[in-house]
Amino acid sequence: MLLLVGLGNPGPDHARDRHNIGFMAADRIAEDWGFGPWRRRFQADTAEGRLDGKKTLLLKPVTFMNESGRAVGEAVRFFKIDPDDVVVLYDEIDLAPGKVRCKQGGGHAGHNGIRSLHAHIGPDYRRVRIGVGHPGSKERVIGHVLSSFTASDKDWLNRLLDAISDAAPLLAEHNDEKFQSQVAHLSQPPKPKKPAQKADPMNEDRNGN
Repeated sequence: MLLLVGLGNPGPDHARDRHNIGFMAADRIAEDWGFGPWRRRFQADTAEGRLDGKKTLLLKPVTFMNESGRAVGEAVRFFKIDPDDVVVLYDEIDLAPGKVRCKQGGGHAGHNGIRSLHAHIGPDYRRVRIGVGHPGSKERVIGHVLSSFTASDKDWLNRLLDAISDAAPLLAEHNDEKFQSQVAHLSQPPKPKKPAQKADPMNEDRNGN
């Protein structure tokens, strides 16, 4: 089984926060890939489905970000899931908005959700770090991640969530490098159309028209 975890804070007040981009990605995957209805278990909202033929459990902790590991730990222990089959999607301030990077293991870099996961399941799970940008100073980080995306973010955010969802089966294949490349490709803004060339009236005269 693949355990695909989106991190965020529960409740409508946080639904559009940058800190909730992991929840947003999980919701888009559930919708696009026909997962079953969300139901409450393991101190989380969960939905079951398949990606690339592999049974997958989507999980969104309802413990608030700082205690995310409690919910993930319960699911990992219940299903006896190996760290290689745990993938966590979450916001990353050290990446530009719309950038995605995958990694496995390592430190928590001050992210409280990741810190909690380390405490409950160790550091060796796989991660999808989703860029939300840095506000410029350490003092503004909390306000930044707990503030909502703006109208100007709508286009790139929708493209990115679509791309993450489209490429999600690659996570079930353990092909994180290809997933990262595919997301980068699919989330690119559309190229501007070239303006249509006007007819040359002199050429028309030469042709006798």
